[in-house]
Amino acid sequence: MAIHSLPTQPQAEPYQMIIRRSPAHLRPYVLGWAGFRAWVGGPAHPSRMLPLNAATLIIEFTGMDPIVTGPRATATFSAHAYWRHGVAVGLTPAGMSALTGTPLREVTGTTVHLEDLLGSRAAELTGRLIASASWADRFRLLEERLTAWLRPDAGPNDLITHAWWRLQEPVGPPTIGSLADELGVSRRYLELGFRRVVGLSPKAVARIARFQRTVETWRRPSARLSEAVACGYADQPHLTREIRAMAQMTPKQLFAFVQYTDRLTG
Repeated sequence: MAIHSLPTQPQAEPYQMIIRRSPAHLRPYVLGWAGFRAWVGGPAHPSRMLPLNAATLIIEFTGMDPIVTGPRATATFSAHAYWRHGVAVGLTPAGMSALTGTPLREVTGTTVHLEDLLGSRAAELTGRLIASASWADRFRLLEERLTAWLRPDAGPNDLITHAWWRLQEPVGPPTIGSLADELGVSRRYLELGFRRVVGLSPKAVARIARFQRTVETWRRPSARLSEAVACGYADQPHLTREIRAMAQMTPKQLFAFVQYTDRLTG
């Protein structure tokens, strides 16, 4: 479950999160869920949405309409995205289609109201999550509702979906050409398939996956800034160029934001 967003400005208190992987039967469709709470004692700042390969359901508890954000290759900003307290759910390409009937490509690079995809179920889910007494109760509710609502069609074993998963792995294929060879298809077939299913090229998906591995590495309390080079970058200058291009921050700035979080409990 990758980090979806960070504040655009330093906060007086750490951003709080609790992250859980989905259970095994949901994992082909749901990456996991995260509870979040931001500091509310000062002015609201827009969120910086980080590069991401998945669709994300965001259900806010403080009055914002629930939404779905799509995959994106660079950080994006919204003057209206003041996410303070709620849950986020990460959906794979198969999960987006199975839950909403909408291909992942149709939300890539954009934001859609959850009601437009789930109808009245969006308000039902939001109300029940707000009424839940704890994060454990909310996560159990998400598991129960998503299990009931998922309607697999092409299924998680589709070749392009499999290729998407391969690119998320820490030791994935070294090139897109080698991935095509591994799967017994042409590179052109992969390119067209990723555009049709994900809305991004396989090269962009691999680049985003490397970025998210970097963020995950830096989330550890004992992490060091220099460790991220091992996530697949040629050297420190390569890391610096990629982080600047994708997050619009220096590695040092992004590291500081990622490190400045607390763990929610309960």
